[in-house]
Amino acid sequence: MPSFADNQTQFWIFAFVFGVVTIMGFAAGRWRRPASIHTLEEWGLGGRAFGNWVTFFLLSGDVYTAYTFVAVPTLVYGLGAAGFFPAPFLVIVYPMLFVVLSRFWSVCHVHGFVTPAEFVRARFGSRGLGALVAVLGITATMPYIAVQLIGIEAVFTVMGLPGGWPLTAAFVVLALYTFNSGLRAPALISIVKDALVVWTVLAAFIIVSSNANGWDGVFRVAEARFASTPRTDDGLLLDGHDQLSYVTLALGSAVALFLYPHTLTGVLAARNRGVLRRNLAALPLYTLTLGVLMLLGFAAIFSGIEPVGGDRNTVVPLWFNSAFPEWCAGLAFAAIGVGAMVPAAIMSIAAANLFTRNIYREYIRPDASEAEETTVSKIASLTVKFGAVLVILLLNTQFAVDLQLIGGVVIMQTLPAVAIGLYTSWLHRWALIAGIGAGLVAGLAMLYQIPQVGGPDGATVIREHFGGSAWPLANLGLDTESSIYVGVVALAVNLLVAAVLTPVLRGIDRNGGADRTRPRDYTADEGDPTVRRMSELVDGGTDTEGREHPLLVPRQTRYTPATTYRRR
Repeated sequence: MPSFADNQTQFWIFAFVFGVVTIMGFAAGRWRRPASIHTLEEWGLGGRAFGNWVTFFLLSGDVYTAYTFVAVPTLVYGLGAAGFFPAPFLVIVYPMLFVVLSRFWSVCHVHGFVTPAEFVRARFGSRGLGALVAVLGITATMPYIAVQLIGIEAVFTVMGLPGGWPLTAAFVVLALYTFNSGLRAPALISIVKDALVVWTVLAAFIIVSSNANGWDGVFRVAEARFASTPRTDDGLLLDGHDQLSYVTLALGSAVALFLYPHTLTGVLAARNRGVLRRNLAALPLYTLTLGVLMLLGFAAIFSGIEPVGGDRNTVVPLWFNSAFPEWCAGLAFAAIGVGAMVPAAIMSIAAANLFTRNIYREYIRPDASEAEETTVSKIASLTVKFGAVLVILLLNTQFAVDLQLIGGVVIMQTLPAVAIGLYTSWLHRWALIAGIGAGLVAGLAMLYQIPQVGGPDGATVIREHFGGSAWPLANLGLDTESSIYVGVVALAVNLLVAAVLTPVLRGIDRNGGADRTRPRDYTADEGDPTVRRMSELVDGGTDTEGREHPLLVPRQTRYTPATTYRRR
């Protein structure tokens, strides 16, 4: 077991970076400070005024998390090629985001929406459907926050610290500066996080490349290791039976990433569509760093790294500690720690906004003031973070991973209402609700049938249910060893039910709900008359032609582009 006495240099460098980040988190509350921060526009979206650089760091901090930093190389360490699925999914996801998210940005800015559930409510005229999307978003996000903690817990283990109180202390600090500064805190800290990640990736690449065997030796040792195991699902190349699962997992992960509320929160904070598109075009370059990180799984095999106490999440921190100088390992540990805190902050803000706008405001206090709903969102953000800490401290970390696995299947069921809803309101609101229900039932039923296997041969059943996301097609009676990602099948069931029920419900003249958006709302941009009209709505509830605006104008959904900042 690693001891604290042997890792004091790493600890003090980690603590120094953590201290700097903490100061920045609290100072972020004064960064481009508005006249009042007591609105969700300001606290939850940073005033919707982030430019190119800040949006880049915010989105990258949102996508490339500590769990990605630790878990993906660990999967490569254990299985080889199967662990590389994030590379194709990130290649797929950016073109998808480029096409879809600019429409989402526009309609949300015209109407002042803070959450995707608010858009669904207006698009399909159903506050029940909006609340359902909000609940699914919160449900899927909470375990995602918990798995961020697994990465930072692994770092503490490698430094010889106990997992309990340091983890709690770190997240108390995170909770406080998020409470104080809102989205401005992770936006500012993500700059430090990305600098640390790039430094760590470059250091790792240079160290492996400069050893006597180079990357060629690393691959040869990894190939020999996989060839020596009795498992059939590991290796440098995918087995033919694993390819369908790999492809569908990459596709499903791309869809899920787009739908997670924290991704959409980062998008809504962008100043205009141009900022958003430029960043979505540039972010694929960042995937190169992920590619190097994944290869560290092979480097750990080459270096003979063995996980602490059988916890494979410690593999990458252990490799940093063995391959890097002590001070450099401390910076790498800080990269993982800050890489956990940035996405955790954004995720907790997104979940809190969903609760405040789509549950508290809709069902509990419809006449709550802006200051009150901001306070509620801050408290909800604290609750979400401490709930995640309790999950890690009181339950087996594998439980959090399993919940996150289920969360991916859950959030995919919002695709018809959120993503397809950006292009058409044809789907009936009750058909969408029925589709979500059918997709959830199908997904959970399939996950229940999947055992967790392991052991030296990779075939020993460790747990009978909820042990993975690859559903064997043999369950359908097919003569094949191939499997498919559960989320894709559940989404197909969802879409089928929604598509079949929609004409039926329209045929019997069931009320489909009023669409409160207009086609031009989906192409509006900064400076567009439609967007400017929103400030007039806030001031007087009329459009540029002096007419009462036909759209909803409740105070809680108003966008205030006229907000003034004290810019430096």
